[in-house]
Amino acid sequence: MNKDFDIAILLFDGITPLDAIGPFDVLGKVPGAHVKCVGKKTGLVRTKGLSLGLNVDYTLADVTAPDILLVPGGPGADPSAEDPEIVDWVKSVHQTTTWTTSVCTGALVLAAAGVLNGLEATTHWRAMETLKDFGATPVRKRVVKQGKVVTAAGVSSGIDMALSLAADIAGEEIAKAIQLGIEYDPEPPFDAGDFETAPPERVELVRSTLARP
Repeated sequence: MNKDFDIAILLFDGITPLDAIGPFDVLGKVPGAHVKCVGKKTGLVRTKGLSLGLNVDYTLADVTAPDILLVPGGPGADPSAEDPEIVDWVKSVHQTTTWTTSVCTGALVLAAAGVLNGLEATTHWRAMETLKDFGATPVRKRVVKQGKVVTAAGVSSGIDMALSLAADIAGEEIAKAIQLGIEYDPEPPFDAGDFETAPPERVELVRSTLARP
């Protein structure tokens, strides 16, 4: 990759903010990185519930050849995976990216664009079967690399993905320095983040919460 490189982060209404902001905070610290927040039109997009806005600075037509593409997830990723304008743009820019990445249900957008056909990939646990329907092979890992395609599981795993990618781009020592700079040394208060070990009633609580408009 060239010393200077462009990172396009796709933004849309219904985004889960940490899916974008976690990798933004990591990859934006890699020397030479230029981050561009891209969407169908410039201006604010809103999270579910409209409580937080993120600003789109560039339209899809403005950014046609990013070195890195990052597609975050959230409730808005499902309709984005059915939006021909977004899907066609992802399909087009993927042809020339150095890395094409997703976090959480952003993988559905990549899959809809044909990026994940025949590849192993991960996403949020609630979307694993949907990912399979798109022709990918779902894998229960926090980060899955398949050539230049990198997918991360739910939300917080986007930070892991970004640190791994930072090491590939700039070397392990730079990635470790970034990790130190953001003090990413997690000690979660609960052992409750694994879908496969969670009790059914908690899984159902999360499903019903995710399904709310």
